[in-house]
Amino acid sequence: MPSYKIINLNDWEKASAFLLENCPDAGIFTFTGQMGAGKTTFIKAICRQLGVTENTSSPTYAIINEYKRAGQSKIIHCDFFRIKNPEEAHDLGCEEYFWSDNICLIEWPEKIQELIPENAVNVKISVNGNDRTITF
Repeated sequence: MPSYKIINLNDWEKASAFLLENCPDAGIFTFTGQMGAGKTTFIKAICRQLGVTENTSSPTYAIINEYKRAGQSKIIHCDFFRIKNPEEAHDLGCEEYFWSDNICLIEWPEKIQELIPENAVNVKISVNGNDRTITF
């Protein structure tokens, strides 16, 4: 299982490039880790690697954000922290995103595990003091 160590802020960019290089055909990524582990920070770095130029932010309240890339599929950023059960996510139409040609980046996937396609790349961010370890 590949892993990457985050020691400083610049490492998020390197880790995002490492993840995308190792999973070039992946369309769905799930991100787990404790609150404050860096899930949104990592997703922002991934979006920059994928050519998103607009501002990216946590969709904690909106639940789903869409980011555009010039001439390419969209990036869908989901944050299911506030979801109480999978039916809520289903009612939001999240499965349409998961089965589209868009790249989906999903925070708090454990809240909707049964809705996530089996081919998703699972990314775990572990906190080790001030450092982070990313495994996928």
